[in-house]
Amino acid sequence: MLAVRCLQSPHLPFVRLPFTLRRRTCLFQVHSHFQSHPFHFWSELHRWREAPLNHARFWGTDAPSTAAFSLSSCADDPTASASSLAECAAIVLSTPDPLTKSRLSHLAFSRWRRHGLPIGFSRPPDRPARPCKPVLVSPKEIPSHKELGLPLNVYMLHNLAHVELNAIDLAWDTVVRFSSIREQLGEDFFSDFARVADDESRHFAWCSQRLAELGFKYGDMPAHNLLWRECVKSAGDVSARLAMIPMVQVVPCFKRRLEVAHVAVGVYWFVLVCQKLGRVPCATFKDILKEYNVELKGPFNYTARDEAGIPRDWYDGVTMNERKSELTEVHDRLACIVAMEKENSSLNS
Repeated sequence: MLAVRCLQSPHLPFVRLPFTLRRRTCLFQVHSHFQSHPFHFWSELHRWREAPLNHARFWGTDAPSTAAFSLSSCADDPTASASSLAECAAIVLSTPDPLTKSRLSHLAFSRWRRHGLPIGFSRPPDRPARPCKPVLVSPKEIPSHKELGLPLNVYMLHNLAHVELNAIDLAWDTVVRFSSIREQLGEDFFSDFARVADDESRHFAWCSQRLAELGFKYGDMPAHNLLWRECVKSAGDVSARLAMIPMVQVVPCFKRRLEVAHVAVGVYWFVLVCQKLGRVPCATFKDILKEYNVELKGPFNYTARDEAGIPRDWYDGVTMNERKSELTEVHDRLACIVAMEKENSSLNS
């Protein structure tokens, strides 16, 4: 294990952060306030954070609708007995029925916002509770909509619903798994991911409603377990969790505007954690991809990535400095070859 100290100022207190960066326990000096940085974060991040509770759990004729939803009408609410946000998260993760999980996610986030629960501490289950269907297979084994005999819109809706359900569990797992370092991460970290879970639960409810209107339901076709597999890999490293889930696994879904906010949250907290760790975000991101054997392949949606605040040099090949370095090396080699050819030519003459 390697201990590291960042000596930026002799007057700043040292704080032990009991999470790891690439499996190294570190001792860091942390500023009490978020420092200025060159990163362009999502411009709507503050507005997203401060938005009121969204009870639009149903899709109306042409837009989301609150319909008959009421917090007071939710008598069956196991999160009501929870004394902290982390306990609420554990309850949601332990709920197998997808629609109930979606409903409890919203109730948990609502309690957090309305009643000022503490973050608290709880232990996450080894894996989230799930229904017996859909059957989980490898991504390569998922049949096409033609092979399943399903309409394309149903097939796509089911895939989207599966992503949203996984996203609910991923967000709540992040809340409860890292609740042990709540003092170091700060309340806003957990508030952001609780809101992400609430957003995803709303999206799942919309998908489920539309599937039902088409005569189908979630579980009617096989699905993969790729998202949760990556979640398990990053269970002991908050920086890896932020890199692998919002910025790697969710980014390919950028055709859906719904996910820009969630990727932006991941970028924001990844940069902040890197600052606390005294690490360069770009280099750390690439190191994590290398450690977890992840290769990012284009073409990339530059517009959406730029909007979410992911710098292009994190994922689009090498940086300009690296290119200059490579060009300089090539130039030096060519100069050496030319010099040798000149010397040989003079000897031969």
